[in-house]
Amino acid sequence: MPPVIEPTLELLDRDQSILVFNERVLSWAEREDVPLLERLRYLCIVSSNLDEWFEVRCAPHVSAAKVGDEQGTYSRASFERLMTTAHGLVAKQYQLYNQAIIPAFDKHAIRLVSHGERTVAQRKWVREYFMREVQPLLMPVGLDPSHPFPQVANKALNFIVRLNGVDAFGRANEVAIVKVPRVLPRLIRLPEKISGKQKLFVSISSVVRAHLAELFPGREVSEFSQFRVTRHSDLAVDEDDVMDLRMALRQGLHHRHYGQAVRLEVSSSCSVVLSDLLLEQYGLPAEALFRVKGPVNLVRQMQLIDLVDDPALLFPKWKPAWPTQLVPGRSILAQMRKSDIIIHQPFESFDGVLELLREAVNDPQVLAIKQTIYRTGIDSEIMSLLAEAVSRGKEVLAVLELKARFDEEANINWAEKLESLGVQVVYGVVGLKTHAKMLLITRREKRNNQLKRYAHLSTGNYNARSARLYTDISQLTCDDEITADMDAVFRHLSSHNTMPKLQKLVMAPFHLQNRMLELIGLVAAAAVRGERARMVLKMNALTDEPLIRALVEAGRKGAQIDLIVRGSCMLPAQRPGVTDNIRVRSIIGRFLEHSRVFYFAWGQEEELLLSSADWMNRNMLSRVELAWPVLDKKLRQRVIDECLVAYLGDDRDAWTLDASGAYQKPERPLEGKGAQQALMVRYGGNSL
Repeated sequence: MPPVIEPTLELLDRDQSILVFNERVLSWAEREDVPLLERLRYLCIVSSNLDEWFEVRCAPHVSAAKVGDEQGTYSRASFERLMTTAHGLVAKQYQLYNQAIIPAFDKHAIRLVSHGERTVAQRKWVREYFMREVQPLLMPVGLDPSHPFPQVANKALNFIVRLNGVDAFGRANEVAIVKVPRVLPRLIRLPEKISGKQKLFVSISSVVRAHLAELFPGREVSEFSQFRVTRHSDLAVDEDDVMDLRMALRQGLHHRHYGQAVRLEVSSSCSVVLSDLLLEQYGLPAEALFRVKGPVNLVRQMQLIDLVDDPALLFPKWKPAWPTQLVPGRSILAQMRKSDIIIHQPFESFDGVLELLREAVNDPQVLAIKQTIYRTGIDSEIMSLLAEAVSRGKEVLAVLELKARFDEEANINWAEKLESLGVQVVYGVVGLKTHAKMLLITRREKRNNQLKRYAHLSTGNYNARSARLYTDISQLTCDDEITADMDAVFRHLSSHNTMPKLQKLVMAPFHLQNRMLELIGLVAAAAVRGERARMVLKMNALTDEPLIRALVEAGRKGAQIDLIVRGSCMLPAQRPGVTDNIRVRSIIGRFLEHSRVFYFAWGQEEELLLSSADWMNRNMLSRVELAWPVLDKKLRQRVIDECLVAYLGDDRDAWTLDASGAYQKPERPLEGKGAQQALMVRYGGNSL
């Protein structure tokens, strides 16, 4: 049992912590030293993150507010508190967009041209575009008893319009809805001949807005507003009660678009009459209404980055170096037989992992390939290689997680395609998400005619795109005990047999939490004895209460603890007399911090584990996760130096959590030492 902590220690609020994380991301959009298009990208990332927060985390708070609950985790008070934070963040976003980003674009002759600013020639072109490309797809719906409020999809762009006069039947139905189809581009570049020397763009909302009256002939448009509804979108499928999980999820994807409304966004000029009508329609409290001065969906402004495509306004293009431990042109399997290999992405290229799989597919001595798939993307070379392996007569098993949030459709499509080609596809364990990242290759060795296993384990997904943007650690090994453990895990996932005792791997939901608690306990006991007692733990989120309690208790006993937590952290650091020995920092840089690295030292002993798991309750108890040791001493020290020491020395991108629960900005954001920057220099990739 984990030690009991006095009730005086109040943990930080998880949902508040997630929202505050986005303030740290937004800081990159505020920095004038960051290239302009990258500032826009960070601004859009915050909007995307907020969308996901509302879609996944907000519904219980909204429900509690609507019924007036005053107690518990979800209450009227929790809803109001979170909405206050969200409103402040959104206001800051649009202030930055309107007062900094847009004027900066103007200086570079890049402009979003509103209807009132367009020349006669530009208006003519926009009207022709509207008549040709837009109007045929619009279907205005006037509201009356026979035309109730139409279903509006999650996060779709719409207009609500108030009309004067009467319709063709003499009725004064005064409100209409215009849906803007998702197939239409959100930004359109004007031709050079009517743009002069500028790069001019119009938004689809501006195009529709300028021609709204033409959609209602014989009526007068008295007022209108853009609006967008965000809905609860976390798929919930009772796996114990469905015969076909894939089909159930496919059906659930449709319902996701029309789930419980949790947020309403309207233009800042929207009248109270129209906003109240929308709030009533969606059954939302007033605090869920967001009036925005600008596009109601900033995420779609991300398109401008590709449309402008000016290298001078982007980060220098980063081309990762070929993994330093891999000799180009030589068999990777042969190199693995000599030693374990670490690849630190994106400073080193994910191509090393792809090349390993290519080699395995093309090697006639390779008999079987087993792989977990969580997020791989729509266009995946990994999946194509697995399909090719089957065509070459190899046994292929893909443990494909259908419930990877917001990637469900891509994974369902891949499952159907792979099955049709002869890949053995399984969906893991009912009730659990398979989040572990592992690849196991079985080969018959010519020298002794025996079978040998080769393995890849990773903290990140088998996704070539995210591998260029996320920091992760890949480990290649043919250690007999680790690979035997992996084979046992694959057998468990495919057959649901009893899990044997693992030798080197630590697996959730069976042992991972207990093993972490055990290691924390060893460090705490060393502290009591006056011996070396040290923990440095790097992860994306820390919200599991038993682990938090154990860390706090270890700190009180004298253990020195550094936590590098990118996102949500519920542990209150630096509280006098309680968490004095615990320090928390969050690194927000050019790349998304994603590696999970856990270091424990007690007395003369130490252990370094890499993992697919964050320290969240779901990762510990509701997912299939793996942690594994780095056994080679040189590689262990390399991981410690690059993933822990460098990040503890970062004063450029590191935010620190203070005793009040607030994050303090980096000490030297311009001239300081940044871990990511140092690693880019170390690995000598190319900034092109």
